[in-house]
Amino acid sequence: MAKLDDRSARRDRFHRKAKREGFAARAVYKLEEIDSRHQIFERGMTRVLDLGCAPGSWLQYAQQRIGDGARLVGLDRAAPARPPAGARIVAGDVMAVDVAALLGELPAFDVVLSDMAPDTSGIRHLDQARSEALFERALEIAIAVLAPGGNFVGKLFQGPDFKRLTEAVRARFVAQKTAKPSSSRQISIEQYVIGRGFRPDAGGAR
Repeated sequence: MAKLDDRSARRDRFHRKAKREGFAARAVYKLEEIDSRHQIFERGMTRVLDLGCAPGSWLQYAQQRIGDGARLVGLDRAAPARPPAGARIVAGDVMAVDVAALLGELPAFDVVLSDMAPDTSGIRHLDQARSEALFERALEIAIAVLAPGGNFVGKLFQGPDFKRLTEAVRARFVAQKTAKPSSSRQISIEQYVIGRGFRPDAGGAR
């Protein structure tokens, strides 16, 4: 998504807070609020995949939240400038990446996160369609790599297929919710779709 200009960013309290607290981006507070409300990182969940992980604030939050024993993997076309120590970064395009490359030696992930957004064009229907494609791919990967009972969070622009895609999450998880965190900009059409309690046998074989 388009970034704020420097002057606007300096005025943004979440940007200032992230800088003060050592996080790579203000987006960390979106995940923090979602986690606080929906318990994304449950006790014993240590294996986390972050799709579109740059600049790295969600990985930073996951490491801080889990502590020792965190097994973090991030995917992005460009590596984060400050990934957490011990995180494994996979360079590549989410649309083409091999799921086996994401898993590495892990049998599965406990949490799959996606804050991916398209490079926006300013043409609303086009941006919505691109966001829907990214979300659908994130969900496809989550279904392939999540352990039973695992959790999913994915960004999705509101658009014509919003209901269909939220229902696709509902079909594979015990509980499905949507959220727009307070740190999301008021004019943004982004929503976060949450799936808790992955059911690998729902909707057919993995």
